[in-house]
Amino acid sequence: MIDEWFNLLTFKPLNFNMIGSLRGKLISKKLDNVIVEVGGVGYHIHVPLNLLSTMPEEGKDIFLQIYTHVREDALQLYGFPSEEEKKIFVTLLGVTGIGPKMALNILSGIPIKDFLNAIDTEDVAHLCRIPGLGKKTAHRLILELREKLPSTKEVKDRVFDDTLSALVNLGYKKSVAQESLEMAYKKGHTDIEKLLRESLKYLTGGISEEDR
Repeated sequence: MIDEWFNLLTFKPLNFNMIGSLRGKLISKKLDNVIVEVGGVGYHIHVPLNLLSTMPEEGKDIFLQIYTHVREDALQLYGFPSEEEKKIFVTLLGVTGIGPKMALNILSGIPIKDFLNAIDTEDVAHLCRIPGLGKKTAHRLILELREKLPSTKEVKDRVFDDTLSALVNLGYKKSVAQESLEMAYKKGHTDIEKLLRESLKYLTGGISEEDR
């Protein structure tokens, strides 16, 4: 009887692997994980440390791209603010000796653009600044990832073009949209959502000349 009951509770990995993203209410956030409630169910999700500072307050809605890691004894969800960051996480898992914990540690210890640049330029010293990552692992990351990850220039160009296209589709002239987009880039914004929001502030006059 007990065995039958246990079998009913056994995880079905194929079903859980279907979780690609979650949108719901942020119930709690801690140093390396959050709980997001979707349809009355609270999902425990591991997230990069640097994501916490950009998250909404508890009780607000949140959207995360999800990677589901399934083992015989556990099922773990990892959440990311963008599809790009999720893809980099998955690519890291393909590196010899890198598991979910180390992959998350890497994304927590260095901004995405700095990580991509370090791989591009084979900057071992920069990679070794990531807590828990030594020279041997840094060399292995460079060796195995330099042909798999996009260069920082490719990422910037793609994000810039996509955001510019979105602004033009909203009815703004391309030259004006490009100018506002470049100003947003100067403030350090590098993902589409933040770039679009910041660019719209310039375009709609929602930012003061002093901030410019």
